[in-house]
Amino acid sequence: MKNIKTLGELKKSGYQPKNIKDELRINLRNKIKAGETTFDGVHGFENTVIPELERAILSRHNINLLGLRGQAKTRLARKMIELLDEYIPVVQGSEINDDPLDPISRFAKELIAEKGDETPITWLHRSERFYEKLATPDVTVADLIGDVDPIKAANLKLNYADERVIHFGMIPRANRCIFVINELPDLQARIQVALFNILQEGDIQIRGFKLRLPIDVQFIFTANPEDYTNRGSIVTPLKDRIGSQILTHYPETIQIARTITEQEAKFDKDQQETVYVPSLAKDLLEQIVFEARESEYVDVKSGVSARLSITAYENLISAAERRALLAGEDKTTVRLSDFMGIIPAITGKVELVYEGEQEGAATVAQYLIGDAIKTLFPNYFPKIEKLERENEKTAYTELLEWFFAESGFELTDDATNETYQKILDEVLPLESILQKYQPEFAKEDKNFLKEFLLWGLVEHEKLSKNRFKKGYQYKDLYSNFLSKL
Repeated sequence: MKNIKTLGELKKSGYQPKNIKDELRINLRNKIKAGETTFDGVHGFENTVIPELERAILSRHNINLLGLRGQAKTRLARKMIELLDEYIPVVQGSEINDDPLDPISRFAKELIAEKGDETPITWLHRSERFYEKLATPDVTVADLIGDVDPIKAANLKLNYADERVIHFGMIPRANRCIFVINELPDLQARIQVALFNILQEGDIQIRGFKLRLPIDVQFIFTANPEDYTNRGSIVTPLKDRIGSQILTHYPETIQIARTITEQEAKFDKDQQETVYVPSLAKDLLEQIVFEARESEYVDVKSGVSARLSITAYENLISAAERRALLAGEDKTTVRLSDFMGIIPAITGKVELVYEGEQEGAATVAQYLIGDAIKTLFPNYFPKIEKLERENEKTAYTELLEWFFAESGFELTDDATNETYQKILDEVLPLESILQKYQPEFAKEDKNFLKEFLLWGLVEHEKLSKNRFKKGYQYKDLYSNFLSKL
């Protein structure tokens, strides 16, 4: 079809025009029939959001994706490009992508009247049929729909009553395309009102002109829940004109969250070859984000974006990489102490309530790391009860007695792999606990698990962990208490 260059050739080819909503619907039907994945690369929505989105497309609806930040709303909208035809014909020179067999602009109609079957056409790829606008308070009707252009009027020597002096806004230029307005509540109410006619009747009005342009656009709106901020809301008549409102959500399981993080995080070859990440470390990273979404210090209405785990994962790898470079080592494994390197990724991405502000963002981040360790701990080792009988032997008695006898140890942040291994190996009860409760655990992940066990005992107040300038000091809880007297 791309070899067709004129209107006459297009007619002979049997091409039939169709509007964008039918185009999306037909291509979605074909994908579903063929058993293909309709929104590949989007995880965790298979049984919730995506079926609703497919129903909306099959119903030819304009769509509002409603959800907290970092819930793949824009990703879903951009994925809809893949449901468009690969190429569509356009009248050459048209500002608003006129269909050669169904033109709507004066320019295209006059050109076809003049040249007939010799009217030149071009082909528009689906990648060029996506328009996106972030709604901000300074957006005007002229930006979105259009306005009279005095310069054009002067150059063409036309008065302002002539429709040829109109400068088309973003929506007319997105004719036969997908048009996304992000953060719709931020759009001023009077600007939202200007969208009524486009959504309901499918045409635009500019400055009171008797101009009817039946614009063919698939609208996708994105918004946070209305109670998220006081910036604004979607006016009720506009809501009424949006066909389907679909609620998005955060990943429901650690495994889904891991899949998203590993897909989106960006690493170069050097990082991949230098740093090994234990599976438990990946789970812990995601659990930190889950804890943030439940934390009393974090504003749940604001949400905790999936971007937190992505940037935190990148920071975690970089912390381990930097440590290896300073030690002159070619390879290393992520350590639990490296998790202190993800604090900047956390502090910039959580909105704190008053209590959280009082604690401080960095302190809250450390609380979240500790809470995540405490949550995952029973998955690997026997649960530590809050109340224990005096002198009762537990799974950790031997280890705690070792600390009491040996006065603990220090583990520096920049310890070489050899030193790190040696220090952990000297704590013999650590190996005994792992042999008993995690005998099948991956050998290359064991050091991380040992450190995880120590941090878990600290969170359950069985051991003490003190930060000094270059690392951590692990001690028996009682001796640590005495040192503070």
